[in-house]
Amino acid sequence: MFGRSLLALFSAAVLVGTGYAWANLSTLLSEISTTDVISDAGGGEKPADGSVDILMVGMDSRTDSKGNPLPQEILNELHAGNENDGGLNTDTLILMHVPNDGGKAVAVSFPRDSYVQIAGGYGRHKINSAYGYGKNEARAKLERDGVTDPAQLEVQSRQGAAKNLITTIEDLTGVTIDHYAEINLVGFYEITKAVGGVDVCLNQATRDDMSGANFAAGPQKIQGREALAFVRQRYGLLRGDLDRIVRQQVFMAGLAKQILSAGTLSDPGKLSALINALTKSIVLDKDWDVLRFATQMKDLTGGNLKFETIPTGNPELETPEDGTAIEINEREVKRFFKTLGTDPTSTGTSAPAVDNASVTVEVRNASGSPGLAGRVLQALVAERFVDGGADNAAPMDTSVVRYGVGGEAGAEAVSDALGGLELEEDANIPAGHVRVFVGADYDGPGTQTLAGKPLVGLDGARRQPPSDTTTTEPPITADGVRCVN
Repeated sequence: MFGRSLLALFSAAVLVGTGYAWANLSTLLSEISTTDVISDAGGGEKPADGSVDILMVGMDSRTDSKGNPLPQEILNELHAGNENDGGLNTDTLILMHVPNDGGKAVAVSFPRDSYVQIAGGYGRHKINSAYGYGKNEARAKLERDGVTDPAQLEVQSRQGAAKNLITTIEDLTGVTIDHYAEINLVGFYEITKAVGGVDVCLNQATRDDMSGANFAAGPQKIQGREALAFVRQRYGLLRGDLDRIVRQQVFMAGLAKQILSAGTLSDPGKLSALINALTKSIVLDKDWDVLRFATQMKDLTGGNLKFETIPTGNPELETPEDGTAIEINEREVKRFFKTLGTDPTSTGTSAPAVDNASVTVEVRNASGSPGLAGRVLQALVAERFVDGGADNAAPMDTSVVRYGVGGEAGAEAVSDALGGLELEEDANIPAGHVRVFVGADYDGPGTQTLAGKPLVGLDGARRQPPSDTTTTEPPITADGVRCVN
C-alpha cells in the first residue's frame, strides 16, 4: 500500500503555517496515538549533519490507531475484505531522510516483496513480513502474561511489531531510524477525501479486481476508495510491485501539492476533516517533537523532495518458503544509503589513496563453497594487494573485512575491491594486514553469483551500481501531472 504516513506527516507539518493551524494544533497533538519503539542505541551511524531519518509505514490494518476494529461497512467501501483479513503485513515502507544542511530530502521506497534478512532470528523472507513476525511474538507474550482485552492486545503487540520492523530496516540499510510513523487503510481513505482528491494520469486504462482499480486512460482526479485502489494495484502492472512504487511516489507528490495549493489549511471544514483523519489513523513514536519536525518540513515542496527506490535485482526470485520475491543485495543497499543525498559533483577534499601494495590480505573461507578463498585472494593479488594466504574458517552468514588498529584505510580499499563488505576492527590483526572472511552471502570477485544466479536488472542485463538502479520518474504532462502505468 501507499506511503500514507508520509502524506500524513506532510499534513502535520504544514499545519503550523496558518492561524487555523495554531488553533487546532493542540487537538491534533493530544489525540494522535503514540508508541515507544525507538531505541536509544540504533543500528546505524548517526549522520554528521544532524539529519533525521523517519520510517514511514502504510498498514493493511483492519483496526484504527486505538486498536478498535473498523466497521464492516467501511471495509466494504475500502475493498478490503473483512476485519479478520490483513493487518500483519506492511503494505508500504518508506525511509525519509531529512537533512539539516539545506539539501534535498529523499524518500526511499522498499518494495514489499524485497527478500531480506528479518530481525529476531526469523531468517530470510519478504520484508513486509517483519512486522507480522514481531506482532505475533509480542501478542503471544502478552497473552501468556494474562492480557485479554482485544484493543490492548492489538495496540501493545503493534509495539513489538514496529520494533522488529525498525531493526530489520536498520540492519538492511545501516541507517539509524530516528522516528517512526504508521497509518492504516481508513486514514489514507479519509485524508484524500479531506483534501478534495488528487490529480493523477494513466498512460492506459486498467482494471484489477484484487485492488478494485478501474480507471480510464489520461488525467483524472481521484479520492477515497479510488485513490486507495490506485496506489494498491500491482496485479496487471508490467513490473508488479516496482511499478506500483512509481505510482505511489507520483501520488505522494500530488497529494502534497494538493494540500498546499487547494486552500485546505484556510478552509475550516477541510482542516477539521484532515485533523480528524490524522488523529484516528496515525501512530507516531512517543518522543517525536512534531513542531520541530514541521519547521524542517515546511520548505520541502517542489524540487526540495525527491523519491528513490532501493537497488534491486531479479524481480522473480524463487524462494524456499515465500514464493516469488524481489532479489536484494544487502551490501549494495548499504552502499546506496551511505551516498544518499551526497553531491556526486562535489570537489571536497577526500582521504588520500591507499597503495594496495602496502596492504597484506589474508582470506578465510567461511562460505562452505570449496576454493572460494583462493579465488578471492587471486582477484585481490591482481589488484596489487600482497598475498597473505588463504585458509578455511567456521561458517558465517555475512562477509566481513577485519583490520588492526590504524588499518581502516587499507581495509576500506580491500572492501571496495570486493564490492563493499562490512568492516570490523580487530586488535589481534597485525599492522599492515587485513583479514577477509567470505561468508555465505558473498557475491564479489571470485564468484559471479548470488545464491547461484547472476544478479540481473529489470531489463535482464547485469545490474548497474546503486545510483543507476533507482526508480526513473515518468515524463511530465502539459498540466504538470506525471502519467504512469
